[in-house]
Amino acid sequence: MAKYRPFPRISLPDRTWPEKTIDKAPIWCSVDLRDGNQALAIPMNVEEKLEMFDLLVSIGFKQIEVGFPSASNTEFEFVRRLVEGKRIPNDVVIQVLTQSREHLIRRTFESVDGAPQAIIHLYNSTSPMQRKITFGASQEQIKAIAIEGTKLVKELVSTVPRTKILFEYSPESFSDTEVQYALEVCEAVKEIWKPSREEKMIFNLPDTVEWASPNTYADQVEWFCRNISDRDQVIVSVHTHNDRGTGVAATEFGLMAGAERVEGTLFGNGERTGNLDVVTVALNMFSQGVDPGLELYDLPAIQEVYERVTRMEVPPRHPYAGELVFTAFSGSHQDAIKKGMDRRDGLKDADAPWEVPYLTIDPKDIGRTYKAIIRINSQSGKGGVAYVLSRDFGFGLPKNMHPEVGILVGDLSDRQGRELLPSEIFEIFKKEYLDVREPLELASFAETPHFAKGVSSTECTGVVQSGGKRYSLRGIGTGPIDAFVNAMREHGWDDFEVGEFHEESLGKGSETRAAAYIRLETPEGLGRWGVGVDTNITVAGVKALLCAYNRIAAARRAKPNAPEERAKVG
Repeated sequence: MAKYRPFPRISLPDRTWPEKTIDKAPIWCSVDLRDGNQALAIPMNVEEKLEMFDLLVSIGFKQIEVGFPSASNTEFEFVRRLVEGKRIPNDVVIQVLTQSREHLIRRTFESVDGAPQAIIHLYNSTSPMQRKITFGASQEQIKAIAIEGTKLVKELVSTVPRTKILFEYSPESFSDTEVQYALEVCEAVKEIWKPSREEKMIFNLPDTVEWASPNTYADQVEWFCRNISDRDQVIVSVHTHNDRGTGVAATEFGLMAGAERVEGTLFGNGERTGNLDVVTVALNMFSQGVDPGLELYDLPAIQEVYERVTRMEVPPRHPYAGELVFTAFSGSHQDAIKKGMDRRDGLKDADAPWEVPYLTIDPKDIGRTYKAIIRINSQSGKGGVAYVLSRDFGFGLPKNMHPEVGILVGDLSDRQGRELLPSEIFEIFKKEYLDVREPLELASFAETPHFAKGVSSTECTGVVQSGGKRYSLRGIGTGPIDAFVNAMREHGWDDFEVGEFHEESLGKGSETRAAAYIRLETPEGLGRWGVGVDTNITVAGVKALLCAYNRIAAARRAKPNAPEERAKVG
């Protein structure tokens, strides 16, 4: 392992950032149109850039890096189109990037002439690796590049009198630069620019390549914030990348360490493994009760524009935005989520503290629907299937019925080796419970009060069909179900006992129907649930009774290892 060496730590034994929390939003700067665009296999064309710019404005970004206008005519013309088309709102500041080279800086000023406000973002690389390998230059030579570039930027401010110029300097590869040297370069730049409390300059501290763990970056940021002179005259900005997969953590630690500004892209698009994902950091704040200051309430719409103009895809497990991040396939997860959602549905206060297991935020708050929360495959459990039937089709199955239905659905998913759609789950439910008409099917039913010897009861009459024949039934009992059971016994259909009985309403108003759920038990220990639906609650109960009876008859005909046999444990 001699090829690789641990990244050196800086001495900061009294670091304070671990005790800090993020309690307010930073200044956000989107770099989608520069860092994001340069990382695309097919860069955005001008029309796509304009659509992306409008999207960023609508989200609420007040600082937007719109390009590297001296890099190409396309970049330059895009900035001019924004300016000349008066597409930049007065409260939005465009930012343009330039290396610290004279002809590039001059071209950059030409691009922003006439914009209401513009940040000139000057950079040059300062790290030992870049000094040695890329430039073959000494520390003094590299510092001189930053100084001369800053002098020219300051000189050229007067050439664009219609535009308010703000200044940002980045010691590129800050995280790989000796902190003392990075500070030295920044102090030299600040001495030239001469910011004030009223007219602050920005020091952006790029984690250009993520060489170390995020706590090391936080130490670097805190050290810089402590040691830069006239701290109240500068804004410290962080710009992280994701080479180690911890760009979000590095940014959050950087904010805790004293930074006030964040540069990043939507969904983390950028070179190599990407830039910071602004959406994730913002919604992390949101989940902690901190207003991020960005309008992310319709994340699917934002994602649609992003994917269309960048030709990139948000992965299904991407935080917050991914298709599957609010989805549970696991049975235990589904059960916990269902209980949490059911409990929340019973609360009167819509702003009550969010408490749903496995869900850090309410999907509705970012434009996601509850339909995607629970999806069913062979790993799913009884609670998930019950949740889908309740959420999408209104059937609130009794808890003790969940295992029976869960096994039926899980077995089909396992056999097919795929996720089942809600419509497919309902088809299974319908086939197994609502369309079961053999051997007994109800043709008619009526009930009347019965009073004899001072005791009130219920008398029922009905007709059932079986094997092509019709049978008239009559029975008396304590209620309509008991009466119908007694009527069935008169015809020899008597090898069962009623276990549980539940009923509920489906729908509202004139569309209201009733659903009934009955479980029957047999002497040999075979149990089955039945379901009945009708506009009349009593008829629904009788249909459920016959459904359960028919399912028991089917189970007796089935092989011992059939799913129905295993379902009796429910």
